Amino acid sequence: MTTVYDVPAAELIAKVAEKLKENDKVTPPEWAAYVKTGAHKELPPIDNLWWYTRCAAVLRTVYTKGPIGVERMRSVYGGKKDKGSSPFEKAKGSGSIARTSLKQLEKAGLVRTMKRGRVVSPQGQSMLDNLAYEVKQDLVESIPGLSKY
Repeated sequence: MTTVYDVPAAELIAKVAEKLKENDKVTPPEWAAYVKTGAHKELPPIDNLWWYTRCAAVLRTVYTKGPIGVERMRSVYGGKKDKGSSPFEKAKGSGSIARTSLKQLEKAGLVRTMKRGRVVSPQGQSMLDNLAYEVKQDLVESIPGLSKY
């Protein structure tokens, strides 16, 4: 059985983002075109469809690190803030993006709320594992030596 842990994250996130575009409950909010993804960023994302990629990455993060809440999600998507001539400082990512994406994934039935934090629902786990299997099959087709794994 192929799981999320068995395939490269970048290929899986791209595949999950394509699947989330088909879901009508996961849509970019009005402010998504103008918002920065954290205090450590200087500009908003260049990609117009970045919301689906972030939601896919959040879903994978909840699968691998769950139960996880908004505050820990902010730390995952944080980075180094440039303070000029002073040393870099750790900055957290946007809480609004993390909270909104988790709420949308919850409405889509892919994530469920626990007493503390959120975990992937059985429907979400099934979707992620099936897409991981597809990614693995695509990799085996492009690199035949991977078939033994």
